Amino acid sequence: MSSLSLAVRDSSTMLRRNLLHARRYPSLTLNLLLTPVILLLLFVYIFGDVMSAGIGAGGADRTRYLAYLVPGILLLTIGGTTIGSAVSVATDMNEGIIARFRTMAIHRGSVLVGHVIGSVLQCVMSVVLVGAVAVAIGFRATDATAVDWLLALGLLALVALALTWIAVGMGLSSPNAEAASNNAMPLMILPFLSSAFVPIDAMPGWFQPIAEYQPFTPAIETLRGLLLGTEIGHNGWLAVAWCVGLALLGYFWSTSLFNRDPK
Repeated sequence: MSSLSLAVRDSSTMLRRNLLHARRYPSLTLNLLLTPVILLLLFVYIFGDVMSAGIGAGGADRTRYLAYLVPGILLLTIGGTTIGSAVSVATDMNEGIIARFRTMAIHRGSVLVGHVIGSVLQCVMSVVLVGAVAVAIGFRATDATAVDWLLALGLLALVALALTWIAVGMGLSSPNAEAASNNAMPLMILPFLSSAFVPIDAMPGWFQPIAEYQPFTPAIETLRGLLLGTEIGHNGWLAVAWCVGLALLGYFWSTSLFNRDPK
């Protein structure tokens, strides 16, 4: 078999392994999935009217705030799901299975590729489930065309890929699963510091640069523009640039850690 065929075969095997682990131990995925759902329901039904009036959406109208909120919640869902990837990688490292894989006649990169593809698939499924909850409580993207939906799904997959590679690096660099979970928490915290819940203009002046110059804000604004027809401007290119940059950073960081000789 060619080197490419071996890589594809071994990566498929590792992907199947990780999906089986996720199916057998669903508690971590469910816990991470419940957080964005609870936040969605909390902000819409408890704070929706107040938040809508506060951001100048034309009075107290939780339906309009729901439309504003959903893109940020979807990105928050991806950030939370990738924490599970960091925990899974750290668990494999801590239990010694990675050391075992190193001694086997398999493609070296297939171990990480299996984790990454598995995580991206879990992110997509989580986004679909959270999106279904949003639709059930009234979210509608009536102005989005089929092309807009395809671009939105592509952006979500690209964000998932970028954050997963970063999470894999965090898992490889952590001494145990608990540390990996803590180290990956910024992936879920950063959306709270973005334009996910309120516009940047409504934030204090000293905080606006923090919210503006980070990866989640351009991705959220781009997704908001695709689904709701708002102005995207330069956010589309910034979102893609952030995703490509983070994916490359995470890839080289992860492969460097993985290929490092064990102590």
